[in-house]
Amino acid sequence: MFSPYYAWSNWREPDNHCALNVALYGAQSRWTMTERGRRDCARTTHSFQIARSAVHWRNDTLTIDIDETAAPIPYPVRGRIIVRTSSFADQVFPLDDSHRHVWRPLAPRARIEAEFSSPLMTWSGHAYVDSNAGIEPLERAFQAWTWSRAHQPDQATVFYDTAPRNGEERHIALRFDESGRAHAIDCAPEHPLPTTSWRLQRTARADAAPTNIKTMEDAPFYARCSFSAPLNGAPAEHVHETLSLTRFASPIVRCMLPFRMPRLARS
Repeated sequence: MFSPYYAWSNWREPDNHCALNVALYGAQSRWTMTERGRRDCARTTHSFQIARSAVHWRNDTLTIDIDETAAPIPYPVRGRIIVRTSSFADQVFPLDDSHRHVWRPLAPRARIEAEFSSPLMTWSGHAYVDSNAGIEPLERAFQAWTWSRAHQPDQATVFYDTAPRNGEERHIALRFDESGRAHAIDCAPEHPLPTTSWRLQRTARADAAPTNIKTMEDAPFYARCSFSAPLNGAPAEHVHETLSLTRFASPIVRCMLPFRMPRLARS
């Protein structure tokens, strides 16, 4: 959905614009989002092949085999990620009044095991899997949105705030129990986050102001960070994203994207 090549094609043939985005943070950070064409992709009910990388669902396990090249510095990115889910959320939530865009938190509480040979690293921990879908480009429907997920030992909480181009703002606040069931809750208060280096304004929902803020992505139209802040009266670790679709739609920003999102497609 962020492909400049897809936009330049006038949003034709989505199967000709596929990519596996991998973002690794830390001492050996890597970013890869190489777009492939239809001849390099294959899909079945339970698998999706994108060039040398592949995603497989089997029972309650999602396996992601990664063989990519980072950008802009072409380091290899090779490894396997296994996500194990104990349950699936079966609800779909509209993000706009016309229901042209929807969000589904597939596995709001899961476990992850990751093993990479390049860069050399392994880890395990808690995970989250969701899906967005729409029948028009995001920038036609939204000015911006903010999303965050808070992890606590017995639950996960998601806040999703959207600012449409037409209509009222939409605020989703859900708590997922250990079985993955969603429970509607009141939105927590908003607190300001530091403005990014690209002057992107951000707010986050929690009981109190965030601390221990760690920036992971800082782009002209998108920012991702983690922070600590109490929620529901208990400590919580949050992952937070801010997306400006108004900035994303700018021709200047679109021309910047190939720097980090090259396209390799067989003719």
